[in-house]
Amino acid sequence: MKSNHIRKQTFCMSLCCLLAALTLPLTLGSRPIPQAPAGAAVITASIGVEEEEEDYSTFRAKNPEWKFNHVAVDERNGNVYLGTVNYIYKLAPDLKVQVSHQTGPDEDNRKCYPPRIVQPCSEPLSLTNNVNKMLLMDYRENRLLACGSLYQGICKLLRLDDLFKLGEPFHKKEHYLSGANESGSVFGVIVSYGDSSPDKLFVATAVDGKPEYFPTISSRKLARNSEEDGMFAYVFHDEFVASMIKIPSDTFTVVPDFDIYYVYGFGSGNFVYFLTLQPEMGNGPAAGSSSTGREQVYTSKLVRLCKDDTAFNSYVEVPLGCVKGGVEYRLLQAAYLSKAGAILGRSLGVGPNDDVLFTVFSKGQKRRPREASQDSALCVFALRDINERIKERLQSCYKGEGTLDLAWLKVKDIPCSSALLTIDDNFCGLDMSGSLGCRDSGGVPLSTLPDKMTRRSPALVYKNHSLAFVGTQSGRIKKMNHRARRLELCDGSVGGGVWSEPCGPQCPYAQKALSQWWMIWCWGLYSLTHWHG
Repeated sequence: MKSNHIRKQTFCMSLCCLLAALTLPLTLGSRPIPQAPAGAAVITASIGVEEEEEDYSTFRAKNPEWKFNHVAVDERNGNVYLGTVNYIYKLAPDLKVQVSHQTGPDEDNRKCYPPRIVQPCSEPLSLTNNVNKMLLMDYRENRLLACGSLYQGICKLLRLDDLFKLGEPFHKKEHYLSGANESGSVFGVIVSYGDSSPDKLFVATAVDGKPEYFPTISSRKLARNSEEDGMFAYVFHDEFVASMIKIPSDTFTVVPDFDIYYVYGFGSGNFVYFLTLQPEMGNGPAAGSSSTGREQVYTSKLVRLCKDDTAFNSYVEVPLGCVKGGVEYRLLQAAYLSKAGAILGRSLGVGPNDDVLFTVFSKGQKRRPREASQDSALCVFALRDINERIKERLQSCYKGEGTLDLAWLKVKDIPCSSALLTIDDNFCGLDMSGSLGCRDSGGVPLSTLPDKMTRRSPALVYKNHSLAFVGTQSGRIKKMNHRARRLELCDGSVGGGVWSEPCGPQCPYAQKALSQWWMIWCWGLYSLTHWHG
């Protein structure tokens, strides 16, 4: 029976948890590492009809203990790919399973390096789950990159259509991308060059105390043939220079537990960016070390590299933070790249199509136990402003002013070298100076909230309005609309495996936007993708 009201379909897909908490542990024993999301055992899609009964479709993992880890959405057709423990799933937009691919468990030991599939290992083996650590869509070659925790982080290349295994390189050290640590953070960014040359894969990973095995950041070849021997080889490598950066052993003398934890990664213009959380370097072997019993102090930094830089001379770091009401928020929890939109753009002094970075920071610079109260702030950075700050720093350093300011990589202060050259917006560094650190870049605070935030904050622009979605540990989802420097907040909740929408008319733009966007949410895991179907 037809309704008298105009029917308006709202497609909202949310990965919802059966547990109450939505944030991640901030410490693990004496070694603070960002725990990989515990995931969820249920995924729910809703097709809601305004003023009528809502209908829900649900997909559940075979084993409730096998949590979802990563999500990718095909922007061409809305198909959903899930990276879970021991399985990769392909789901239709209504969450019906189209095909699955089993990745584990298998006999393994994280101490086996190279892994036992390359040479015999003397360590005792046990049946080990394969936790998905990275899931990327390679549109150009119609394949999915699925990297796991088995065998020191090898990857499978699966055909998008049916998840048929196209390749699984494993016999070279370049094939071990992330190590066996299930909770280590890994981010990848695929850079496409059209038909002129093969694509590149930029990979950033926590090294878990094994810098001799894994570079913290590198660029790899993405061969068109998934079985090619050179798959994941470094873009450039000779005796002295390679397309990678390793954490020097001297750094561990200063901070024994040092690692770089990657929160987000993206490409924009001629650059690739990663957002990180790093322990601060102290002035001596005991400074900053969690093993000494002191609380570790962390710095949030944006890392930038030129896409075409094969020697990584363009590596630059910029500390990020946010201050509101005299309170500093410097512990990065989440980030998302979006367009500014007309209204927020005017506020920031940038164009509507300029890239802006929405970020969530918690208060202070010390990571707290999960149950501790941590106020959070939603802040926004204009990427153009960050790049301008980097250019000014480069110009200063190449005039011979100051030092390189990159303590973890250089360990000691190295003065900048003078050079007569023009540094424009796309300057990619020289080997005479190499990597460089910058001074703080402060974001524009949009809102502070007493509730604990998750590690994800997707955003979008709808009819000139910038909308951000932020999840909290208490199970609330906040929809935020920046309008004329005023942030409007709407609460939604995730409970019982469904998305609830109590906002009503006070957030009309968020309501309408969701009719054109898929939103996928699971313990802070998300992909917010416009579906052109």
